[in-house]
Amino acid sequence: MEKVKIHYTERLARTIELLSDPGLLLVAQSGGKPNAMAIGWGTVGIMWTRPVFMVMVRPSRYTYGLINSSGEFTVNVPRPDMAEIVSFCGTVSGRDVDKFAEKKLTAVRGLAVKTPVISECPVNYECRVIGRLDLLPESLDREFLSHYYPKGDDLHRIYFGEILAVQTEK
Repeated sequence: MEKVKIHYTERLARTIELLSDPGLLLVAQSGGKPNAMAIGWGTVGIMWTRPVFMVMVRPSRYTYGLINSSGEFTVNVPRPDMAEIVSFCGTVSGRDVDKFAEKKLTAVRGLAVKTPVISECPVNYECRVIGRLDLLPESLDREFLSHYYPKGDDLHRIYFGEILAVQTEK
């Protein structure tokens, strides 16, 4: 399906709505091999006068190294019938499985970054990392720390991705 470039706010409300259910697909790539990871936490705002998509990735995740290596990522908004794909991408590691091949996802070159977008997703945000922030245990409310990191799990890194381009289906 042909896509057109839009302003980042045009599909933003729906993007935020889908963030928690079923989630979005974050794509990162290094060495020409893309990986898709499900995300359910994040936000969009203005930082340093630029539109920014903030996503969180744990250091233990395969995607963490890919973003650190490439300095970019894409956020892809799935269709409602893609919930199972989002779930799969959130439970299987890209270290072990080529998720694009397994779920027959099509990686397409974006407009502004080398990291591909997912063709099957109707909305794609292309982002360049302009900042990183590691969460620290002492910076989190104790209730959140015990609820979301109950076993002392590794805390997330927040990536601030300047939104360089957004595409949607025509």
